[in-house]
Amino acid sequence: MNFDTSSRRNFIKKSAIVTGFAATGSAALALNSEMPSGGVEKLTREVWIASFSQSGLSEKSPADLEEKMLKLLGNLSIYKPDIVCLPEAYPFQIAGQKYSMAQQLEISAESLVKYAAFSKLNNCYTICPVYTAENGLSYNAAVIFDRSGAKLGEYRKIRLTKGEVESGLIPGPVIPPVFQTDFGKIGVQICFDSLWDDGWKSLRAQGAEIVFWASAYSGGQVLNAKALLHQYVVVSSTRPGPAKICDISGELIAQTGKWDKNLVCAPVNLEKAFLHTWPYCNRFPEIKLKYGRKVKITTYHDEEWTIIESLSPDVKVADIMAEFELRTYEQHKLDAEIAQENARKKAGIY
Repeated sequence: MNFDTSSRRNFIKKSAIVTGFAATGSAALALNSEMPSGGVEKLTREVWIASFSQSGLSEKSPADLEEKMLKLLGNLSIYKPDIVCLPEAYPFQIAGQKYSMAQQLEISAESLVKYAAFSKLNNCYTICPVYTAENGLSYNAAVIFDRSGAKLGEYRKIRLTKGEVESGLIPGPVIPPVFQTDFGKIGVQICFDSLWDDGWKSLRAQGAEIVFWASAYSGGQVLNAKALLHQYVVVSSTRPGPAKICDISGELIAQTGKWDKNLVCAPVNLEKAFLHTWPYCNRFPEIKLKYGRKVKITTYHDEEWTIIESLSPDVKVADIMAEFELRTYEQHKLDAEIAQENARKKAGIY
């Protein structure tokens, strides 16, 4: 999708038709990420992620709130994000308003139609956390649309609060689904899910590389810890407070804040591997000598972690791992566990 000046105008025009709002036109989007420039070669597994904070956006009705959110999201066109995530139950950040479950389901369904169109228009995936129903049961869920605006799947919140259960919501299956995108596998968790680790662990076991956490609160350092513990990217989308993107090291890539209150958009490179530094560090000089600038090796010396990252479209980290006989952090641990178990059996210790 080519977002030149004319495309920008067409995007705003079409958005007004699809969503019924007047877009902001030339308003600049200030994000804590660098503006993509024309002609820059994209890395093979570079993913542009956009997330949203509803900080300061409480409106009188879901329709008013949606209009304001879509105006802000319209400014993302210059970034051409691969995926956009919205906060938990985002249509209902309404001051002093209460809605029945039937009303919330109706409003949610109307919102999903708009964001399906948004995904198609912007050629991006969109994660929409709303209320859904099936066979007479209601869920706090996240509906994922693909780049064509078709429904890719749905995650249903596993860990509901007591109040949510009392309101009539049903918790989702204890094993969350993963969703295959054209850039990799993703998973979703919602708000209270952060107090348990079973869903997060299951997503890692199923190969998720990015987990989106939509929430009614900001989460803080727990999200950085989840990213590091499971070695996948964690992206939060929140009602109050900052929305942020955490790398597999647990370090912050970008976030909203005082000056960029509502939107964050930044690239994440998935072409990387997380290793225990010893003994694989003995091969690092050879890797550097062969690949030079094409590969970045970052070592956390106190923790003895290392991340190997490809900075070139023609270099695959899996090829480096095989060539230099490296093992990922998980594989290294598994090797040790197998050796431990075999030693116990040999010694008769159970």
